[in-house]
Amino acid sequence: MAPWNVGDQKIPQSRLILFSYVSAALVILLLVGFWKLQVVQSEHYADLADKNGIRPIAIIAPRGAMLDREGRVLVDSYPSFSILLMRDNPKQLEKSLPQIEEGLGISKEDLQQQLDAARSEPKFLPVVIKPAATEGDIAFVESHRADLPVLELIMVQRRRYPFGQMLANTVGYVGEVSPQELEKNPDKYKPGDIVGKAGLEKEYNDQIVGTDGMRRVVVNSVGKVIRTLDNIDAIPGKPIQLTIDEDLQRVAETDFANKEGALVAMDARTGEVLAMVSRPTFDPNDFAVRIPPPEWAALNSDPNTPLLNRAIQAQLAPGSVFKVVMATAMLESKAIPANYTAYCPGSAVFYGRVFHCDHAHGEVDLHKGIVASCDVYFYHVGQQLGIDRIAYYATSLGLGQRTGIDLPSEQSGLIPSEEWSERVNHHKWYPGSTISVAIGQGAVMVTPIQLARMIVTVANGGTLIPPHLLKDAQGLKPGSFPLSEDTVQQLTDAMWGVVNEPDGTTSETVKLQNVDFAGKTGTAQTESFELQNKLGKHLKENGWFIGIAPRRNPEIVVAALVQGAGWGSSVAPIVRDVVKAYYDKKNGTFVQPSTAQNIPPSATSPSLEPVSGAQRP
Repeated sequence: MAPWNVGDQKIPQSRLILFSYVSAALVILLLVGFWKLQVVQSEHYADLADKNGIRPIAIIAPRGAMLDREGRVLVDSYPSFSILLMRDNPKQLEKSLPQIEEGLGISKEDLQQQLDAARSEPKFLPVVIKPAATEGDIAFVESHRADLPVLELIMVQRRRYPFGQMLANTVGYVGEVSPQELEKNPDKYKPGDIVGKAGLEKEYNDQIVGTDGMRRVVVNSVGKVIRTLDNIDAIPGKPIQLTIDEDLQRVAETDFANKEGALVAMDARTGEVLAMVSRPTFDPNDFAVRIPPPEWAALNSDPNTPLLNRAIQAQLAPGSVFKVVMATAMLESKAIPANYTAYCPGSAVFYGRVFHCDHAHGEVDLHKGIVASCDVYFYHVGQQLGIDRIAYYATSLGLGQRTGIDLPSEQSGLIPSEEWSERVNHHKWYPGSTISVAIGQGAVMVTPIQLARMIVTVANGGTLIPPHLLKDAQGLKPGSFPLSEDTVQQLTDAMWGVVNEPDGTTSETVKLQNVDFAGKTGTAQTESFELQNKLGKHLKENGWFIGIAPRRNPEIVVAALVQGAGWGSSVAPIVRDVVKAYYDKKNGTFVQPSTAQNIPPSATSPSLEPVSGAQRP
């Protein structure tokens, strides 16, 4: 081999041979190294590569706030931390579970249940294993970054109800999406999502819920973030403004301390709900984080049904408030002369059975029948009208059907008829049952919100306002059942007499100065006299009062029910307080009352001695 020339110098052949051998050795060494990396240790380095990869982290969007009609916050959200469990490394995950269970205080069953629920989701999507991390939980995650890379912290917006139980049954509560909801909306929800479960949280969930964002980060083998690749910001949910007036709500809630029942206050011109109370109730903050199963079971099995929104779901006999329906049917149908009178000796016999009144009223006409709430008068009216005519006017005035308020699970109540009896009871209607229906007893069942709308319909001449809680609600269509001016005048004057005349069932105790305040009491038996006699004890009746102001074309209507209150007149002060607060705000003289805990019962519900008798107004 001829020597190489480099410039003017020659390279010896021996050096070239040495260089060739060295080069060949280096190539062989590189090939062996590549073989070892790609074949012998491929699994090891593949595992490290998996750990040192891209991790998507959700940015949870806060739910929109709920504001009252004046823009005051009723429901909002606050920042908190949740703990995520990464599932993209099954081996590491399985190895870490015992340590996670012990360190975070999560039972093996609960953790496995959450993993099973997410089994159908892509492995790169983490699972929320602890929605509300404590300081100790956060410290545990941070101190175990190296040995527990499957854990991650994420900032979330937790739901907050600043006023606790106030308005709880109306605003509702939130919770994790259920398996049924996931199955029904697989493209909409993923495991761990927070959704509205009841009340307005459920009704307007699609409007309140935001759109989650996403941050993609590069992490090393111990889960430490090396850098952020991209960031998609979350879009917060839209706030909604309600028709609720926080001031009126507080007044109503204060008056309902230690009571069982409901209240609905509405703008009688538009149907905007100004206040809504249901007692007993619950604290929706308990649902902001996963509610413990024992606590959830206790709420559902509580005989006082705190989860029931009595304002729209309590189906109860209306008692003497139903006499307004009877009077409307009497005047509008003209089946009975408007000047009809009946004599009340304290009781009357119909179909061989004695029906009682609270006391002897003597000669009674329509006005006195409503003002003094004479049962005997309306027994006679009911007998002459018949059940189907009564049912027609009751349903036309909105009873026995949902009002359409923007809340889930509203109940319809019941107005009996001959057709209903044959369909449900499989026998003809007994005429004797009409006598009980005539005073709002028997099979009649209504909700507080239905009675509020019914009284307004009579007072405004036949317009059935659409109750609603969303301030800017669109597409609301009122119903119509035109009433004569004479009917409206007679009935509103009679309801004014209930409040303002000496013989009225409220005994003039709830009159309001400079306010044209009218209303109707109702006292409904919870059990028949026969059963009470058999039990040997008197069971307290449910008390109702529906108030309006002014008496014709009213601005406000308030319906209140207190279960076990006895006389409806004992409920009237609650309605009076809310109506007074409405006018005080209108006149700029409103003063917020003390808290319920500081107000003795006598301050909100004056004691009224009942008049002796069998039936109560």
